[in-house]
Amino acid sequence: MRKKEFTSFDVAAVVRELREAVLDSRVNNVYQLDAKTLLFKLRKRDRPVFRMVLEAGKRLYLTSYVVEKPLVPPAFCMALRKYLRNGWLPGVEQHEFERVVVFSFKTKAGTMRLVLELFGDGNIILVDEKGEILHALSYKRMRDRKILRGEAFLFAPSSGRNPLKVDKEEMLEELRNFGGVEVVRAVARFLSVGGVYAEEVLLRVGVDKKKPCNALSDSEVDGIFEELQKMLSQVLGGELEPCVVSDEVGFVDAVPIRLRRYAEFKRQPYESFNEALDEFYVRVAAVEGALAAVEADELKREAERLRRIVASQEKVLAEAKAKADRDKRVGDVIYAHSGELQALLDRFLAGKRGGKEWGAVVSEVLAEKKAGLKPSVFFESFDVKRLVVNVCVDGLRFGLSLRRSLFANAARFYERGKRAKRKLKGAKAALEETRKKLEEVEAKIRGAEELERVKPVEAVKELAKRKVRPKEWFEKFRWFVSSDGFLIVAGKDAVSNEVLVKKHTEDSDVVFHADVAGAPFVVVKTDDKEPSEQCLREASEFAASFSRGWREGFASVDVYWVKPEQLSKSGRSGEYVRRGAFVVHGRRNWFRGVSLRLAVGVVVENGEFRFAGGPVDAVKTKTNVYVVVVPGDLKGKALFRRVLKFLAGKLPKELRERVLKASVEGIREYTPYSKGRILES
Repeated sequence: MRKKEFTSFDVAAVVRELREAVLDSRVNNVYQLDAKTLLFKLRKRDRPVFRMVLEAGKRLYLTSYVVEKPLVPPAFCMALRKYLRNGWLPGVEQHEFERVVVFSFKTKAGTMRLVLELFGDGNIILVDEKGEILHALSYKRMRDRKILRGEAFLFAPSSGRNPLKVDKEEMLEELRNFGGVEVVRAVARFLSVGGVYAEEVLLRVGVDKKKPCNALSDSEVDGIFEELQKMLSQVLGGELEPCVVSDEVGFVDAVPIRLRRYAEFKRQPYESFNEALDEFYVRVAAVEGALAAVEADELKREAERLRRIVASQEKVLAEAKAKADRDKRVGDVIYAHSGELQALLDRFLAGKRGGKEWGAVVSEVLAEKKAGLKPSVFFESFDVKRLVVNVCVDGLRFGLSLRRSLFANAARFYERGKRAKRKLKGAKAALEETRKKLEEVEAKIRGAEELERVKPVEAVKELAKRKVRPKEWFEKFRWFVSSDGFLIVAGKDAVSNEVLVKKHTEDSDVVFHADVAGAPFVVVKTDDKEPSEQCLREASEFAASFSRGWREGFASVDVYWVKPEQLSKSGRSGEYVRRGAFVVHGRRNWFRGVSLRLAVGVVVENGEFRFAGGPVDAVKTKTNVYVVVVPGDLKGKALFRRVLKFLAGKLPKELRERVLKASVEGIREYTPYSKGRILES
C-alpha cells in the first residue's frame, strides 16, 4: 500500500532536518498552490533559495522542483504574506511527538506561530503573539476546541501518549490494560506512532503483531520498550538512512530510517529525508497525473455505451427492414387475391346495407369459413370500432379497412413499406456513424492502454526538467571552463568584482584585468595547479572581450595578470579606491594586443541542447556548432536572432526548430553589451 500520510516519526525526521537547513532564514514569499498546499520561499545568506512545501493533513518537506503558482493568490495566502513576508524563521518544532509542526516567525507585528496539522483533514493556523488565532486555512467548531478568529489557540487533544515521556513501567501497565486487544493496535493507539512503526517495533523484537496484550511476557514488553527507544534515538539524533521504497508497480513509501518490513522491496537511498520525500511525492503525483490523463477507464465506459447503442440500432434496423418487406408482401397478396378479398369486403358491406348488425354478419361469415367456403376462409376477426376486417392470406395476417377500397388498402401498405425503406436509409447511416465512433474509441483504448505503460515513464522524464539544480557559487558571475579544464570567473559589475576578488580568490589563483577603464576582474581558479599558457591566453581574451573596449569597437586591447596578493584596497595617502576597483602593486604580466572576440555555440547531450560561450578555443573543445562574434553595431534581439538562425542551420532537423524557438536570454550572457556582429562559423 502506497504511503498516504505522515507518521510522527516522519515529522520528527523532517523537523530535525529543517532546523539544520532553514532556521534563521527570511521569508521571501508565500504561495498557495491549491486548497490545502502552501509553498514558502525562504532565503538565507550565502545559501540557495529554499522552497518549503506544507500540505495540511499530508506532507511537509523542502522541494527542489519548480511548481506552477496561481496567478491570483487566495485570501489565506494574502494574509500570510501580510504577516510573514520578510519575517525571520528562528524556530521549527514538533509538538509532543504528534503530527503537528509549529513554525515560529519574528515579524514586524511580533512573534507569530504557524501551526501545521498533519493528521486527519489537516489545517494550517496562524497564531499571534497573544496566542489568539489570526487566520486559518479552514475554520471549525469542535467539541474540544474552536478554530475561529480571535479564539485562543489550543492544540488538538493528544491521540496517545508521547513515547518520549513514557517509562518501561508505564508501558507494561498500559499494555496489560488493553486486555485481549492485538498488541500492534495497542502500541499504535497508546503511543500514537502509527501502524507502520508499531509493526516495525514488533517485527524487530520478534513479537507476533496479533498477539493479545494480556498474553505478553514482561521480557517481551521490555523488548518493545527498548527497541522503540532505539528507533526514537535514531530519528531524533542518530544517523538517518533516508530512502524511497518501491515495488514492481512504483513508489511505495519514503522512510527516514531503514525498516525491516521493507526488506524485500527495492530501496533508493537519498542524502536527506527531505530529498526522499520530495522525490516520492513529486513523482507519485506526476505518475498519477499521467495515468489520470490517459482516461482508459472512461474510454472503456464510452465504448460499452456505444456497443449498446449499436446493438439497439441493429435491432431497430432489422425490425424496420422486416416491416418494410412485410408491408410490400401484404400489398402484393392483396393484388394476387383481389377477387376473393373484394368479395369478402362486399359480404360485410352488403350485410350492413341489408340492416343486419355487425355481429350477425360476422356470425354468418364464420359459419361459411367453417364450411370452407371462399372467400370466408380468409376471415380472422372484425374490429367494430375501426371497421377493419382482419384476414390471413398465405400466412400473412393484416387488416382491411371498410372505409377504403380494396386497392386503397393495398396502396396504404405499399406506402407504409416505402416510408419504412426511407427510414431504413437514416437508420443505416446512424448505425454506420455509431460504428465509426466505436472504432475510434476502441482505437483510443488501445492507445490509452499503451500509454498506461509509457506515460508514467515519460512523466518522470519530463519531471527531471522541472528540477531546480542548485547553483554553484560561480554561476552568479560570468564564467567558462578553459579548453584544458580550468574554471575562469569574471565579475559582472563593481559589486561582483569586489565579491569575486575578496571572497572567492585563493592565493594560488591568477587575476586578469584589461588595461581599459571599466573592465571586469577575471580569476583563473587553479586549485593549486599550474595553469597552461593556453589557459592564460583564453582568460586574457575573456577579460579583453568583456571590457569597455567591446562597446567602443576596439579590435584589440592589452591585458595583464597578477597574483591575488598584489591587489589591495589601499591607495596612496588620501587616494580613494572606488568599489569594485583595486590597487595593483608590483610587476604585471602582459598579453599585448589581445583580440576582442568570443564564440557562442550549441552543446547537444542526450537529445537536449544548451548554449555555451567564451573564448573561441574553449568553445571549440565542447562543440563544433558555434559562431564567432566580434564588436559591431548590430544590437539586442536582432543580433541574438541572427546568432540563433546561424546556429540552427548547423544542427539536425529535429533540433533546428527548438533552437530557433529558444529564448535569446541564453545568448545574451555571452555577448558583451548585447551588441556585435558575426565574424565566422
